Amino acid sequence: MNVEKPERAILVGVKTRQSHHIDFESSFEELQDLAEAAGARVEATMVQARERPSASTYIGKGKLEELNHLAAELQPDLVIFDSELSPVQLRNLEEALQVKVIDRTMLILDIFSQRARTREGILQVELASLEYRLPRLTGRGAEMARLSGGIGTRAGAGEQKIELDRRRIRRRIRDIKEQMDKVKQTRELHRKHRQRAGLKTISLVGYTNAGKSSLFNALCKVAHRKGDQPVEVDARLFQTLDTTTRKISLPGGTDALITDTVGFIQNLPHHLVAAFRSTLEEAIDADILLHVVDIAGEASLEKEQVVEKVLQELGAAPEKILTVYNKTDLLDFETDGDSGRIFVSAKTGDGLQELLAALEKRMLQAGEPVSLR
Repeated sequence: MNVEKPERAILVGVKTRQSHHIDFESSFEELQDLAEAAGARVEATMVQARERPSASTYIGKGKLEELNHLAAELQPDLVIFDSELSPVQLRNLEEALQVKVIDRTMLILDIFSQRARTREGILQVELASLEYRLPRLTGRGAEMARLSGGIGTRAGAGEQKIELDRRRIRRRIRDIKEQMDKVKQTRELHRKHRQRAGLKTISLVGYTNAGKSSLFNALCKVAHRKGDQPVEVDARLFQTLDTTTRKISLPGGTDALITDTVGFIQNLPHHLVAAFRSTLEEAIDADILLHVVDIAGEASLEKEQVVEKVLQELGAAPEKILTVYNKTDLLDFETDGDSGRIFVSAKTGDGLQELLAALEKRMLQAGEPVSLR
């Protein structure tokens, strides 16, 4: 993708009776943010209300003809659909529109492939990409070659383009899984080493762009850790992909390890959840899960519920979760008096000392009893 000349895109969504109005609007707005995060420029959007998506073309015949006329007029580089398309839908849409078609899953995979930096992150993204594309290669080798390049076609480091036959892809998938097993074993050794050292662990989790990385940097700065490089902070979705861990000192003198993790979104592709399961499981195995919520953002309650649902699916213990409401500097009302809730601003530093004290209190409550003689 040429950063100086972003790919022009048309976004398409189907609103069904089963989808709640708020959920659909939030998801479709998020699709625009995802497209921009991948480097695309949204030229137009199209939404159709249907009982259910068409099994063959996702949108109805009339809407497909309308989309065809719009694509002929705007000459976009790609058309992005808000839901995961089946192989049949993808093939039929490309044949009808004669333009590159990708879905929400392919878009997210593309963003992840751009942001992965560590060896494990690169392997996880490549695994998810190949497993997603494998069933979509059937009888479409020439088409995939014709459409390769740009958003939705990155296969991660180690694979230049998806021009692989199914046998080579399966062989590569096996190879990646073997490498990831070794990485997992190394991580397990590190975890046992931390346990022997008596270090408690804190994982920052939350919706993407909730300010986790900003809060991570702010806590590390307040907790007197000098010399550590701050993690990169950006308003783009999924700015943080690879996990980063730092050692901090809490107010009472307790040392702990704090980890910044990848953010969640609505309809997170199951291919990515499966590929990143080992990383996510390590995050939820922490002594405390610090759930960061953007209190000033749109649909903050819905996003908070999305994260809670993902944590529940991953088996996170509810008693480990400590929710903190970030970005209070953007509110136009006072948060004092809300008992039992923690409000902070990573930008201004308000509430950080209270948060550190709450973390230490939670750790002491979760401590194991010992006998001293």
